[in-house]
Amino acid sequence: MTPLLAAWVCWAIVGLSPVAGKFSVGVISPALLVFLGTLLGVLYFTPWITKHHKWGELFARETCWKFLFIGTFGTALPFTVSLIALHYTTPGNAAILQQSELLYSLLFAGLFLKEFPSRQQLLGSACIVGGVLIILLKEQYTPRWTGDLLIVGSTWMLQAGSTLAKKLPSHLDHRVIGMARNLFALPALVLMLGIMALSGEPFVLKLNGQMFSVLAYTGFLKYGLAMVVWYQAIRALDLSKVTAIYLSYPVLSLLLSAALGLEQITLHQALGLVLTLGGAYWVSLTVKKEGH
Repeated sequence: MTPLLAAWVCWAIVGLSPVAGKFSVGVISPALLVFLGTLLGVLYFTPWITKHHKWGELFARETCWKFLFIGTFGTALPFTVSLIALHYTTPGNAAILQQSELLYSLLFAGLFLKEFPSRQQLLGSACIVGGVLIILLKEQYTPRWTGDLLIVGSTWMLQAGSTLAKKLPSHLDHRVIGMARNLFALPALVLMLGIMALSGEPFVLKLNGQMFSVLAYTGFLKYGLAMVVWYQAIRALDLSKVTAIYLSYPVLSLLLSAALGLEQITLHQALGLVLTLGGAYWVSLTVKKEGH
């Protein structure tokens, strides 16, 4: 697979995520889907980890607690919350609002990495805020609003995990980090499932083709292949080009969702999409020019 093809494969996998999440509604509980998906992700990376004798790196004292944080806040909690959000909102809204993650990226970079945003980054961030507000204000007090707020309120977790990932030793292979995100997400997920069981909340698990398709996508594609092709692309191509491809995935999510009859594209979605994509690309291009 060429690096350019790898970038587009990653784009397609991530763009499918909100749609797959919507199809999981009613066939499998969110926490259960993430739990089973991470188990498949572990299986995906196990052959490479075993072949290259990397198990020791996963449980090294200097990294295991960092991996636990990344697995909890980079996978277990945000992915579960985003699936819960799709019980209320649409895949298109979810994909657009995920761009709010870049706002938390700038905040955490300043607070913890001492990387302060430039004026251009702040202007790009203002565009993202504008796009997000267009969606949130249009859906205010509607059933979708609950899901929209869950999305915006959970993307900070992804950035918290990414911020700590920057502190990992540079020698770690990205497949080790991919395995760690899956493996160390399991404790939090087991805890969540235990709380559900003790509280008497019913588990949803319908053993049909729809459920198995969503599970296969989640485990092998989203939690497995997507991590591999992303790093393959950014290591061989200019980061700004890969980022431009990646950040356009809400277009795929929105169009596919509409084509499958999950939603109708509205004017406020189109405006929000244009603003968030423009702002996100502006921020990423600025970061690239500054060499960060």
